Amino acid sequence: MPALLLGGLLLLAQQSPAQTTPPATTPAATAPAPPSPAQQAGARRTLAPRRVVAPRRAGATPAGRPKTSGVMAKDGLTMQGGRVVLTELGLTAPIQQDKRLLNGTVVTTSGQVNGTTGTTTQLVEGDYVSLTGRFTSKREMVEADSVRKLVDYDLKHPGKRKELEKAREKVEKEREKAEKAAAKAKAKAGR
Repeated sequence: MPALLLGGLLLLAQQSPAQTTPPATTPAATAPAPPSPAQQAGARRTLAPRRVVAPRRAGATPAGRPKTSGVMAKDGLTMQGGRVVLTELGLTAPIQQDKRLLNGTVVTTSGQVNGTTGTTTQLVEGDYVSLTGRFTSKREMVEADSVRKLVDYDLKHPGKRKELEKAREKVEKEREKAEKAAAKAKAKAGR
């Protein structure tokens, strides 16, 4: 048994170097070729010298960063300044030719929206058409925005709007009561 194991190890030892060493070739083929200029440039990469930067002061804002509002325009078409403007992948530019949307709706350069069902709508300032063809007027956007603000306020201050409404009703009732009392006093004085 030990002889069999020893023979197996010797066999493995002979096969391992054969897999890692390249096959024998003629002496002319084994001579290394001189490196090309591209290989020399890749082998010797030089790094740019380091810039000396002053340490940042506590509380200082980094210079050179543009201040943005953080609001990005939604992808779609809007009427701005009498021109139809396309926003796609964050880039905004006026359209130069008619734009066909995903559902087949066509928006012309003059702002006319031709739906697939034959409906025609004219864009006015602030109207929006999504890239899928959904039309939203400025009024609808304002209403949705005000509802969203109320929902956000209710989430931030639960029950506060109800308290304010009750306080307003109480003040109104007191005002009506005072007006009735003043009218009554005036009628009594006029007798």
